[in-house]
Amino acid sequence: MKIRKSLPLRNGFTLLELLVVLAILGLLAAIVGPQVIKYLGSSRSETAAVQVKNVDAALKLLRLDAGRYPSAQEGLQALVTQPAGMADWHGPYLPNAAALTDPWGNPYRYAVPGKHGEVDVYTLGSDNAEGGSGEAKDHGNW
Repeated sequence: MKIRKSLPLRNGFTLLELLVVLAILGLLAAIVGPQVIKYLGSSRSETAAVQVKNVDAALKLLRLDAGRYPSAQEGLQALVTQPAGMADWHGPYLPNAAALTDPWGNPYRYAVPGKHGEVDVYTLGSDNAEGGSGEAKDHGNW
C-alpha cells in the first residue's frame, strides 16, 4: 500500500487573487464613483428647494400668529427667537438656527417686500451668486 503525501493546507490568498480583487474594485470605483458624486450634488439642490419651502411655511405661520411678516431688520432669525417688537410670537417656528443655513453653508436670504411675492426666501446656490445652473442654480419660494 502506497501512502500519499497530502499537500499542506494553505491559509490566505495568493498575490494573483489579491490583484484580481483590487482590479475589480478599481473598475467599480471608476464606474460608480462619478455617479455617486453627481447624485450627492443634486441632493444638495433638492435639499435647498425643500428647505426654502419649510422656511416659507414657517414665515406664513408666524404671520398668522403675529399679523405680519418679520421686517428686514428682524430677518429670518425671528423664526427661531422672538423679536422685541412682536408680542404675539408663539414660536419657535423652526427647530434651530441651523435651519436658516443652506446646504452650502450660506444663510438663506430674505427680502420683504419681495420681488416675486410678499416675501422672498432664497439661496443663490453653490456659487453664492445670482443666476447659474446645476448646483449654482438659485432656489426660491417663487
